[in-house]
Amino acid sequence: MGFRANPAAEQPRITPVSEKTEKSRNTASRPRLALGTLSGLLAGFAALAVAELVAAGVRPQAGPVVAVGGAAIDRTPAAVKDWAIRNFGTNDKLILQLGILAVLAVFALALGVVALRHRRAGAAGVLVFGAVGTAAALSRPDSKGFTDALPSLVGAVAGAVLLYVLIGRLLARRPGPDEASGRPDPAAVEGWNRRGFIVAATVAAAASAGAGALGRSLNGSSGKEAVASRRGLVLPAADSPARAVPKGAGVRVAGVSPFITPNTKFYRVDTALVVPKVVAGDWRLRIHGDGVRRPLTLSFDDLLRRELIERDITLTCVSNEVGGPYVGNARWIGVRLADLLAECGVAPPSKGGPADQLVARSVDGMTIGTPVEDVMDGRDAMLAVGMNGEPLPFEHGFPVRMLVPGLYGYVSACKWIKDIELTTFDAYDAYWVKRDWARRAPIKTQSRIDTPKPFARPKAGTVMVAGVAWAQGRGIDKVEVRIDDGPWQATTLAAEDTQDTWRQWSFPWQATKGGHTLTVRATDRTGEVQTAERTGTVPDGAGGRHSVVVTVE
Repeated sequence: MGFRANPAAEQPRITPVSEKTEKSRNTASRPRLALGTLSGLLAGFAALAVAELVAAGVRPQAGPVVAVGGAAIDRTPAAVKDWAIRNFGTNDKLILQLGILAVLAVFALALGVVALRHRRAGAAGVLVFGAVGTAAALSRPDSKGFTDALPSLVGAVAGAVLLYVLIGRLLARRPGPDEASGRPDPAAVEGWNRRGFIVAATVAAAASAGAGALGRSLNGSSGKEAVASRRGLVLPAADSPARAVPKGAGVRVAGVSPFITPNTKFYRVDTALVVPKVVAGDWRLRIHGDGVRRPLTLSFDDLLRRELIERDITLTCVSNEVGGPYVGNARWIGVRLADLLAECGVAPPSKGGPADQLVARSVDGMTIGTPVEDVMDGRDAMLAVGMNGEPLPFEHGFPVRMLVPGLYGYVSACKWIKDIELTTFDAYDAYWVKRDWARRAPIKTQSRIDTPKPFARPKAGTVMVAGVAWAQGRGIDKVEVRIDDGPWQATTLAAEDTQDTWRQWSFPWQATKGGHTLTVRATDRTGEVQTAERTGTVPDGAGGRHSVVVTVE
């Protein structure tokens, strides 16, 4: 009697087809998922790059990042804007754009994952991104209509097509290894076209990078004519020149802000993600509205042919916190605004004029409302064409900007101005007023300690405490310093240039070892003492006294 082999022991186990397929899917899922997210990122990059290139043919402001960024600024609450300016300063626009790019990157990665399961849905998601950019471009106050929508639309279509193609390479089936024998392997058909994906992704990345670089280059050169017009401009001498700055206007203490702020150091706070560049020869200003009996349209040459005044004026941003950096002093040259309004037949409300608000409009759509009475009460309100002996820098409003001494910039200092309309505060709310800022905002009496800096560690002995104080339109009469909880002590005031400029001050402190708090307060020429009550910048400027803490060694 022989032994029978056990058939189950002799024959190898046959793995069910479903199990093989599942194993293959699990093995391939991780790299394919990674490549799916890469596909989404490449599609997003392509969309932005193509949009940048198309924007070069339209205008830089029509690009989706700029359009969405501008729309985000318009819809951001005042407190959040204030926080951004306080924490990021003049880099707030860069931070915003980087944030938009980060959100888009995450969105693109997610669309890549979605497209692995729902190819058309993923591509449609890119089109949604384009719709957002289109809506943002059309919503801008300076929108040029359908042409501004083109960059977002064309970019989105390019990105959607690319995502569809790349995902197609990942989902492409290949013949199984046993297909020649007539027994196809179900697990093998789950593979993907590696070579096709790599070629398509590489070509897409290179083409997108090229399109983006070309678009950025063309956008960067789009203002060449404006740059040339500024470079070739020679401002005429002022008919009413500013007097020489008194020799004693600046204190000789290291660390104090210079009396005249250089153009490159002058603060910039506005909503323009792309600085407008206007050709001086193309610039026009229209003056019209309630009480304007003789409407006027001026060219840049018309403006230069009029009487020019030159004045030293300190400007302050309403977003400037107590002790903040958003204040600067410059020598401006321009045309007195009150003279232009009088030529148009405008009368201030105090003399029976129907308009109490002057609405200035910028080429980028910004609107700024100014009390007509303040413009026509004798102060040196002007349409400025020059700053510190040269044509206005583009960042500060070239070719023409408005400024009114004694008012915060958001109700007086319209850059890139193109239109002036006389109306009433009841009839119209300007840009910032719609966002919870006050309609009227005279500059508050303020002072700042420039040196020593917060948390400095000076040596015991004589330490010079110095800084600036301002109360434009009223002038500074006195500045005092207090050490810890001691008495207020008078400082030495530098010579006054005009009541519209800041005033420097200094105080020799006999410092003793230990921690100390230094506080400053100013008194303006009306007798008003800088308030001790600390308030935020919204709705009409910060209040309070500036203090620094130091440790004397």
